[in-house]
Amino acid sequence: MKIISGKYKGRILEGFDLKGTRPTMDRVKESLFAMIQEYIPNSTVLDLFSGSGNLGIEALSEGADYAYLVDSNFKAVNVIKKNIKKIGIEQVEVWNKDYKKALEDLKKENKKMDIIFLDPPYKTDYIEESIKKIEQDNLLELDGIIVCESDDLNKIIYSKKFISVKEKKYGDKYIVLLKKI
Repeated sequence: MKIISGKYKGRILEGFDLKGTRPTMDRVKESLFAMIQEYIPNSTVLDLFSGSGNLGIEALSEGADYAYLVDSNFKAVNVIKKNIKKIGIEQVEVWNKDYKKALEDLKKENKKMDIIFLDPPYKTDYIEESIKKIEQDNLLELDGIIVCESDDLNKIIYSKKFISVKEKKYGDKYIVLLKKI
């Protein structure tokens, strides 16, 4: 797994074989980042189910200003910290927290995100629950996006206050970009 473009292009990330995670493969990541390129410059990013930090680090490489990388798995968080230290990234916070606690803490800190990545374990309803909390706590900037990844399009459930602006299928996974209406 490597960073595909930007200032850290070509750098290798650890965590490909991290138990309990499914890293977004390079070809899917490349296509995904082509879809969201216009949203990245100067953005604040939340990678809520971060795993190795792959998506958040890629966003920083491509021009995001700041990233919050969140994972509840202690081993995953150690891999994220190792990756950002190896690359020398400073504009990042790594949180070892449950997604609900992380969203609550962002609300308390009055933070709003430009890009939110939601790539939770597939056999959960965490996408729906996360979007509800993001909407309820107004954590997404008005022109921000939520990037959802799932193995089942029917699990990407959101209210009428959002619209799907892009949907793409890659093998057994779906990527859906949501915007506020």
